Amino acid sequence: MPKKSQTKTALIIEDETDLRRFICWVLEAEGYHTLQVADGNEGIKIAKQNHIDVIILDIRLPYRYGWAVLKELKNTPALADIPVVVFTASADSVFKSQALEMGAADYLVKPLSAEVLKKSIARTLKKH
Repeated sequence: MPKKSQTKTALIIEDETDLRRFICWVLEAEGYHTLQVADGNEGIKIAKQNHIDVIILDIRLPYRYGWAVLKELKNTPALADIPVVVFTASADSVFKSQALEMGAADYLVKPLSAEVLKKSIARTLKKH
């Protein structure tokens, strides 16, 4: 496993390019190092190859849905402790409950303001 650094690293797994760039922009302005991918398979690969402090995970992804990614992250011992913030267009309370039961640290609904994103990530990292 790569060495830990002082700068927190966020992995953004989101297939919408503009939204992924927005999240990166917000987090980089807060001092985070960001890594970004557009699909779940690549997200798992990057999480395994890097020290990640927090993951922002979309549910609707190509190749592997976010639910499967979240399940694999939480069932892989080397990755299970990384807090995952689920980020999706669905405000359905059943989906939110499912995500939290599966181990997500938070559940955010699109569209999202920069302020809500910053507060969620800071709160999530403080808890972990």
